[in-house]
Order: sequence, then C-alpha cells, then structure tokens
Amino acid sequence: MTRLQLSTDELRLGLLSHGATVQSLECPDRDGTWADVMLGFDDPSDYEDDHPFLGATVGRYANRIAAGRFTLDGVRHQVPVNDGPNALHGGPEHFGRREWEVLEHTATSATLRLVSDDGDMGFPGRLEVTTTWSVEGAVVREHLAAVTDAPTVVNLTNHAYVNLHGDARRTIADHVITIPADEWIPVDDTAIPLADSPVPVAGSYDLRDGVVIGDDIEFDHTWVLGIPGELKTAAIVDDPCSGRRLTVRTTEPGVQFYSGNVLDGSFLGKAGAPLVKRAGLCLETQHFPDSPNRPDFPSTVLRPGERFESVTEWELTPPRQ
Repeated sequence: MTRLQLSTDELRLGLLSHGATVQSLECPDRDGTWADVMLGFDDPSDYEDDHPFLGATVGRYANRIAAGRFTLDGVRHQVPVNDGPNALHGGPEHFGRREWEVLEHTATSATLRLVSDDGDMGFPGRLEVTTTWSVEGAVVREHLAAVTDAPTVVNLTNHAYVNLHGDARRTIADHVITIPADEWIPVDDTAIPLADSPVPVAGSYDLRDGVVIGDDIEFDHTWVLGIPGELKTAAIVDDPCSGRRLTVRTTEPGVQFYSGNVLDGSFLGKAGAPLVKRAGLCLETQHFPDSPNRPDFPSTVLRPGERFESVTEWELTPPRQ
C-alpha cells in the first residue's frame, strides 16, 4: 500500500493506493487552525479490514442493484448481495477493497489504475478504470474514467465521510446542508427506488434553501441534479462553528446524501474517536440506484469504444469571519 500526499497553500489531501482511498483532507477554520475534515483511520493497514466504505472509491456499480440482478442485451447477470437482499457498491469485493496501481504522482496530482476482469463480482466485460486526483487552490478534483471490452454497467463514486468540525467526537447534526435539486428519489425499505420516482422535493425532502441536518431524519437518498456531463453544484455544507464551507460540484446526474445513519461506534477512527451516528456525512456523486433495471433513468451502460468519464470537485471556501 502506498500513501500519496497532494497539497496547496489552502489544503492537504492524503490518498491511499488501497481502495483509491481518501484518507485525509486538511484545511483551516476561520481562526486559521488546520484540521482533518475526513473520517477514517490513522493506520493505513486498518483500511484492509472491513469498514463502512470510509473514503473508498467504489464500483463497479456504486449504490444498489435490486436483488443483485440485471439484464443486459438479453443476458441476465447476478452480483453477490451484500446489503440485505441487494447488491451495494459492486458487491462484497468492491473496488474499495482492491489495491490500485499508482501510475503518476506529483505534488498536486495522482493517477491510479485498476483492472476488473470479465465476470468480476458477476459483471460482464474487462473494465479498466483510472482515477486522477488533483488539487488547485482550495479545490480538490476527482476525474474518473473507464473503458470496457464488452457491454457492461458502470457507476463509480468516492465514499468520503466529511465532518467539517475536524473532530469526529462532535457530530455533523449542526451542519447546514443545501442541495439545489427540484426532484429526489423515494425508495422502499431496502433502499430501492419506487416505481413513480423521481418526485418533486416540494413538501418532502426539500433542501434547496438549506436545512440543519439534525438527529431525527434519516438521510440516505438521491437528489436529481440534471443532465449527465454538465458540471453543476450538487451540494453545499456549512459548519457554523468552524466557519468551514464545502461546495460539491459534479458532472453526474445525481448525488446520494447519506448522513451517517448506521454508524454505531463499533469502529474507532482517528485519535481513537468512536464513529457514532452522524459522525460524518457522505455526498456520493453518481447515477441513480438500480439504474440497470430502470430504463427510465439515465443509462449506466458502457460499451466497447465508449468511455465513461465523471468529474467531481470539492471546494473548501475560505472560512467566513
């Protein structure tokens, strides 16, 4: 396993080759005090054990596939289920559990590569994936790309957990989140989209004007952002205590906002802090859950000669006074 450090005057990003994992993201608060706003482990070897996708780059299919089954070009495929009755983030041996090859590393960028063979976790086609991380000023940028030698489905994302306090002993319940989306995707009790989704946010999960995350509502849903390929704002998160603001932009059509509902303290994070409910939040930029079984959703099919590409940016705005 290799640890890679990228830095500017405004931030420091730590990556691991195992899982193409974001281990740390350090930035200053309004008083100029630096802290790590990423949940994770101090010891890189801890990422080799089971954990709740902390900072991992997941695939071949991020989010859920109902019953782990989908049909492509008339052929049914089965992915091992690992989330109740469904497949989550590509199955039990997802990309976040793999060792990625480091192709290039400079002070401000790193490119990693992974090859997923035909039949890996039940997915068809040999898939070659690269992820390039770069930093410029107060912006972190991830560029994901993939090509295949046979038709397959692809949905890739990074599963970073953020806590803008920079201290996992304080939850993100007081963080304010804004998602400028007019529609969201309701799901059943196994987190598979309902037949009539997406639906308007008005009167339900409307985050357009910003809401305090709180302790009660269980956020783990996708909000609809717009046309794939166009860079747009996915979410803005404010911590009124530190003054830190995170703005997420993406070319993906959706963002899954997960508020750390099932973290239960069974994992000890950095400095021995127990990762309890609401210790961090995730903003997973991606296509919609169960898209391989929903022809009405933006397609996740990738064919030979095509190239999957996805860009996500995290901007840590200079703290407000």
